[in-house]
Amino acid sequence: MGGRQGRQRPASSNFECGVVLLQHLPLLSVEREGVRLHTRSVGSGSPLLLMHGHPQSMVMWHKVLPILAKQHTLVLMDLRGYGDSSRPKADSQHLNHSKREMALDAMAVMEAYGFEQFDVLAHDRGARVAHRLAIDHAHAVGRLMLLDIAPTLAMYENTTEAFARAYWHWFALIQAAPLPEALIDANPARYVRSVMGGRFAGLAPFSPMALAEYERCALIPGTSTSICEDYRASAAVDLEHDRKDVASDNRVVQPLRVIWGEHGSVGRCFDVLSLWRERAKNVSGMALPCGHYLAEELPEAVAAEALKFFN
Repeated sequence: MGGRQGRQRPASSNFECGVVLLQHLPLLSVEREGVRLHTRSVGSGSPLLLMHGHPQSMVMWHKVLPILAKQHTLVLMDLRGYGDSSRPKADSQHLNHSKREMALDAMAVMEAYGFEQFDVLAHDRGARVAHRLAIDHAHAVGRLMLLDIAPTLAMYENTTEAFARAYWHWFALIQAAPLPEALIDANPARYVRSVMGGRFAGLAPFSPMALAEYERCALIPGTSTSICEDYRASAAVDLEHDRKDVASDNRVVQPLRVIWGEHGSVGRCFDVLSLWRERAKNVSGMALPCGHYLAEELPEAVAAEALKFFN
């Protein structure tokens, strides 16, 4: 991963309030085919679905939530296998953790809140779910903003030594069970801190309460299996789905805004906009002066970009 020399503002107590606010939002548990999805909602205005990344939960949005909720009805969900959502069982083809299944989860969540059409803001793993959601359910998704990813297939096909070193977990976690799971289970909190703290800004952007939540959820039984299966799916069945899209020129048709960290590995290793223009018809984007965890490193900038794009 990238160096730790980044200079980011330490998390303030004001952002701790955002975690407390989020934890006190009304909870709606949505069931889909035996998987329980942990969700919350706040705000008023047009619906905006927020999906988090690895190894986090909906708590990652706590710094931008108070800003966005003034103009949007926010729906936050923990992806299956993360946060307080269910940990599905592993299967030989990794279908239970495919982005197609997670996109169906997102559809079920938004239906439960009464929304047939909505916009999407997503980061990391959640952004990969959002990509699949926009393709498979184009009628439901209006606009989408993706944080710090290039298309999964393109990232695998254009892997370099620099990328492999930075995103070592992409290649470690897809190895056969039980070794990757055992490495996480040996000390789940250390895994969270190592993965998140090993990037540009270290652990400085993460408020203590948020970090404690990420660590708590990593300790939930079955988490290591779900994390590994998520990555195994991305290197297997998800790539099959992506290759079919490429073969049929099935691209994202919605307006797509991509934001990445100037000091993150995605921006350093890939031509982000060029790769997305191969997979989407209407793409814009830019880098922000931060690393991978944009919503916690530069929340005001992320919120400002989101408000401009979705309003």
